[in-house]
Amino acid sequence: MNNNKGFNWFFPIVIVAVVLFFFSNMNGDSSANTLDEEGFYQLMEQGKIDNVLIYKDTEKADVFLTKAAKAERSTKEVAAQRSPFSAFDFSPKPDYTLSYGDLQLFLEKFDTIKSENPAVTTKKDYGMGKNPMTELLFTALFWIAIMALFYFVIFRKMMGGGGGGAGGQIFSIGKSKAKLFDEKDKVQVTFKDVAGLEGAKEEVQEVVDFLKNSEKYTKLGGKIPKGVLLVGPPGTGKTLLAKAVAGEAKVPFFSLSGSDFVEMFVGVGASRVRDLFAQAKAKSPAIIFIDEIDAIGRARGKGNMTGGNDERENTLNQLLTEMDGFGTDTNVIVMAATNRADILDKALMRAGRFDRSIYVDLPELHERREIFDVHLAKIKLEPNIDREFLAKQTPGFSGADIANVCNEAALIAARNSHEAVTKQDFLDAVDRIIGGLEKKNKAIKPSEKRRVAYHEAGHATISWLVEHAAPLLKVTIVPRGRSLGAAWYLPEERQLTTTEQMHDELCATLGGRAAEQVIFGNISTGALSDLERVTKQAQAMVTIYGLNDKLGNISYYDSSGQSEYSFGKPYSDQTAKMIDEEISKIIETQYQRALRILTENKDKLDALAAKLLEKEVIFREDLEEIFGKRAWDPELTEHPVSNTHKGETPEEEPVIVAPESGTQL
Repeated sequence: MNNNKGFNWFFPIVIVAVVLFFFSNMNGDSSANTLDEEGFYQLMEQGKIDNVLIYKDTEKADVFLTKAAKAERSTKEVAAQRSPFSAFDFSPKPDYTLSYGDLQLFLEKFDTIKSENPAVTTKKDYGMGKNPMTELLFTALFWIAIMALFYFVIFRKMMGGGGGGAGGQIFSIGKSKAKLFDEKDKVQVTFKDVAGLEGAKEEVQEVVDFLKNSEKYTKLGGKIPKGVLLVGPPGTGKTLLAKAVAGEAKVPFFSLSGSDFVEMFVGVGASRVRDLFAQAKAKSPAIIFIDEIDAIGRARGKGNMTGGNDERENTLNQLLTEMDGFGTDTNVIVMAATNRADILDKALMRAGRFDRSIYVDLPELHERREIFDVHLAKIKLEPNIDREFLAKQTPGFSGADIANVCNEAALIAARNSHEAVTKQDFLDAVDRIIGGLEKKNKAIKPSEKRRVAYHEAGHATISWLVEHAAPLLKVTIVPRGRSLGAAWYLPEERQLTTTEQMHDELCATLGGRAAEQVIFGNISTGALSDLERVTKQAQAMVTIYGLNDKLGNISYYDSSGQSEYSFGKPYSDQTAKMIDEEISKIIETQYQRALRILTENKDKLDALAAKLLEKEVIFREDLEEIFGKRAWDPELTEHPVSNTHKGETPEEEPVIVAPESGTQL
């Protein structure tokens, strides 16, 4: 292990202090002016001397003036007499030093002046002369004590600890900030605590098994992988998986963030990388986990505005060398996590550094059920809570989102004074997370409320009448968050999407604005989120997925992420004009289709809007009463969900996606 503690500044400071002390005492006692006998007698006759301290063994005396006489002396004269260190000497200082010669003659003259001038009140005292060596010793000890106090109180406090470890010295800023987990500081998380992620767990379990039973692999010629990169959306469990590895591996585990290498001083990042790997090699076999590695692993030479000596690039270069360079034949595995793998440097991603790249995706239905099992184990529940039902309610939710749902449900249950968390508490929690806080008391004009009702009814009507649109789960005109209304749909969890499916989704999204046009003859700003969504989707159809006949089978999508550093476009101005025209054409075609469908079913649209104005919240069964069952729907397993607004219990497909709707400008 690297035991370099940095340069110790304590002893140089002590040496400098001692040199200054000797320099200040080279001229003897400089705190007082010398005075001859004639000058002393004159001052005494004038009544300016208050006291004389006579040293018999040195033929010298200290002369102390009266307060009035001291006031007459100039400030500059007094300041010039003082040593730089006089502030630390609290003994009374004489104003003059007198060499008196013969003591008997001096005393006779002293007594004569006092007898001739009764106004003279000068006193005389006797003392022992100062020993220069004793004074020097006490002064040196005083300064050593001051320096020791400064070192132990200030230096160590600034660096946050003792001088024996990393960070104990004032120049230990280059030490690694990694937290070490070993047999003394065990991690309690294991693979049993990681629900879902079966493929990812299998990959990292093999790494753990290699560290425990390396001979099983080495006898067949296998080598330990250098690095494992966990990639996936936020909240999918990458850091949790690393914690499980730390709990299962039973080897030293160093954990830190990519930002821990970033510092304002040049060379600190590379120094911390060296120190981190030195510690890991000393304790090998070991694991290093770097969370959010994109903080230092960004591709070099891209968007660099600071010149060639970029600190982040120096840190990355050192990391590349430590992971796979000369002298790296040690059992140290580097694990890293990021949700920005597209911006990582190619040299970092190559085999020999990060040999394995594990994609941690959003959980599927059965995985969400397992995640609910983990989080619900700590919550007091009603006996009839169905995990399958809750998993269907949360498509597209990450593990962190599901944990948030469970926590919100417990908070809502406590707020409502429930003895246990109910199914309705979970539904309210999902609504709260997706749509925001419900605002029942928000003041809305009747005319605006009617427009919002028709807007949401238009979405519901189109989604019910076209084949590939997501069928409705619930619609509400109770404001939530920044939305005046919201709609929950039943998305199909599919891996591929056809052109027809995307067209139907565009048509349903434009149904709100189309309904306003059909009923009121004008449109409003309430379709902002709808227009944003359809514009992005149509743009993706044309420029990414190649689903446009005029442009053909061309995609301008750059999966490597390098295009974000380019100021140009990968197509000509003529092609850009064609792309704009095709995007507009797709959107306008589906908008006209929505107008046509709503015009043909205007009576049903009116009935649905009236019911929405009456109830404020409608469910799947309300649409079935007006439109009938969808002819192309497969057999669906229905679950009762209570209506939180009106107390109804309709049967509905229990899956929710993010709400749509009218954001006010």
